[in-house]
Amino acid sequence: MESPCNDICAIDRPTGLCVGCGRTLSEIAEWASSTPDQRREVMAELPERLRILNAKSKD
Repeated sequence: MESPCNDICAIDRPTGLCVGCGRTLSEIAEWASSTPDQRREVMAELPERLRILNAKSKD
């Protein structure tokens, strides 16, 4: 099963997103039981989420 996890597991409290993969805690917890379509939907959102986290960390 494809996963965006890269073993950098830390949650950014203000956004609720993992700074490593960009998923929420609920998305991480539900990943194994998610359908392929649900996983693709989350995967499509991750680049923008990570861009926001990276921009925020530079402030």
